[in-house]
Amino acid sequence: MPNAQSPITNHQSRNIVFTITQQQQQYKTYILTDNTANSQLEVVPERGGIITRWRMQGEEILYLDVERFANPELSVRGGVPILFPICGNLLDNSYTYNGQQYTLKQHGFGRDLPWEVTEQNTEGKVSLSVVLKSNESTRAVYPFDFQVTFTYTLQGNTLVIHQVYQNLSSTPMPFSAGFHPYFQCGNKSQLEFEIPSGQYLDQRTKEMHPFSGNFDFNRDEIDFAFGYLQSLSATVTDNSRKLKLTLNYDHIYAMLVFWTLKGKDFYCLEPWMAGRNSLNTGENLIMLEPGASKSTSVRLRVNYF
Repeated sequence: MPNAQSPITNHQSRNIVFTITQQQQQYKTYILTDNTANSQLEVVPERGGIITRWRMQGEEILYLDVERFANPELSVRGGVPILFPICGNLLDNSYTYNGQQYTLKQHGFGRDLPWEVTEQNTEGKVSLSVVLKSNESTRAVYPFDFQVTFTYTLQGNTLVIHQVYQNLSSTPMPFSAGFHPYFQCGNKSQLEFEIPSGQYLDQRTKEMHPFSGNFDFNRDEIDFAFGYLQSLSATVTDNSRKLKLTLNYDHIYAMLVFWTLKGKDFYCLEPWMAGRNSLNTGENLIMLEPGASKSTSVRLRVNYF
């Protein structure tokens, strides 16, 4: 680990198991390490609170387009971008609240704004908490006061993202949230999927299709939304990398979106609380009462075979 600084370590045993270090790259990067499992997570709070890398036994689990990441004018294509307060896009990128029209771009603003580190822990596991609070710029496009806290926890072969959404407004706050993880992959033809839904919406053609468990990777782009989920778990087996990824999520996540581009070594399997345009349609939209909070979590596990 080059030029690591400011270590926070667990001194309960002679062998240091869990550490958090900081490294000043283009952005301050927090590196969470489970030394026993040889697992490592990198988080960049000021670039949307994003997880940029996850390594297991020296293998990259996530894909990252480094050039796009280096350009603050571009959305990040890689890591685990945060979707808040909407998933997907709105019709004409706009919605109306209390008779006033607002403009909100695709996936909201959570992935673009700086988050603040609030807690670091290395006792029995390694975790980092980051917070996003409403401010003048968020209220201009989303007229609510809120606080969102994410805690990233790494332990062994498992990453848990615990979330707390708080409505600090005097009125009910509508929102949806989710993640857009980019998973590194080998030969896409050797991927096997277990997605707990028998149908999907092609988000480009707006047509529904039955799902047989396979994708046509000769298509230039695949953008499928799976609803009516029959379980709280999905798996992807990458036979070319001898790696199985398991995604677990809570009931609050109404759909999984699968997205990939031809010729790119990634696929995205994205848990969303609600679908595109939900701020206008209300479908699956979360409505948080004044002063209330909502807690939920997503869990990712990697197994080699």
